[in-house]
Amino acid sequence: MVKLRDFDYQLPLALIAQKPHNPRDQAGLLKLDRKSGEIVHSRFDQIGEFLSAGDVLVINNSQVFKARLKGFKKDSGGQIEVFLHQEKRPGEWECLIKGRARLGSEVILSTELTAHLIKDQGDGTWLVRFNLTASRFWQVVDRIGQTPLPPYIQPDEKKKDEKRYQTVYANARRKGSVAAPTAGLHFTKRLLNQLESRGIIIVSLTLHVGLGTFVGVKNEDITKHQMHYEDYFISSKSLKIILQAKREKRRIIAVGTTSCRVLETVALNMETKNFLENNLYQGSTNIFIYPDYRFILVDALITNFHLPKSTLLMLVSAFAGLNNIQKAYQEAIIKQYRFYSYGDAMLII
Repeated sequence: MVKLRDFDYQLPLALIAQKPHNPRDQAGLLKLDRKSGEIVHSRFDQIGEFLSAGDVLVINNSQVFKARLKGFKKDSGGQIEVFLHQEKRPGEWECLIKGRARLGSEVILSTELTAHLIKDQGDGTWLVRFNLTASRFWQVVDRIGQTPLPPYIQPDEKKKDEKRYQTVYANARRKGSVAAPTAGLHFTKRLLNQLESRGIIIVSLTLHVGLGTFVGVKNEDITKHQMHYEDYFISSKSLKIILQAKREKRRIIAVGTTSCRVLETVALNMETKNFLENNLYQGSTNIFIYPDYRFILVDALITNFHLPKSTLLMLVSAFAGLNNIQKAYQEAIIKQYRFYSYGDAMLII
């Protein structure tokens, strides 16, 4: 049995990054060879030295939105926070509620926006109906909402947080993440241009980061953990480039665990002959990758240093080997690498 305790480690609080490097690409980079376990220390703007012309870099272009809404209950005046997670139908969202929630409560979020708690879904989320939809809803949310920083990061100035907690390639037409695909935070436009000039091919896909990515594992037997579904999209153009590279034995390099999970979801759909027949270029995935998983499309992975006992740490352990990851994390701690969302990076190759 793969046990939860195998993915635990002790991290000094001082190594939890509160701000990103400036410029972003000055972050540290730990390169890990997943076959030999060899570690090389570098800097993120030097990542091109470990890549080759023809490699395909796959980025997640989902845009983080201001998911955290604060208000008060109309009947009692009690403070309450509504954390938007996923829109289920026009005007109805799956949300996390912070505060005393009660079925039927009306929440005043602004002079224009109100919410009704219409169903406790029994998994820690509520179904919430808003009085606004579509563009009117988003206009208010963009104005009153707060950037959904992780709890281990102390908020700074609102405008700084909004810019920092967003990749430089986030696509406004792909708005939908409640947490950043953090491996991508290290890239600058200058670095992306440098990589393309080296012959590295950059393609995008979308996975809207939600509970499936950041909810922790509670079962000691991790195989019993159930992932929440997250929506993904990959264009036929991107997919053709990826599959052609794979046929030609060029490397597919996933930027982040989110890109990795989309690629492996697509690969599994293809293996079961459900992909082209059903045209599943978009859908929802709850794929849970942990040790002994056999990777199909992904050849290398750019990732951050993840929280203990997280599904993200389990994924990278599946990719690099648990022993390799444990040794790499201990060396990263000794070398004072910065951890979590704004921290340093790993290249597992």
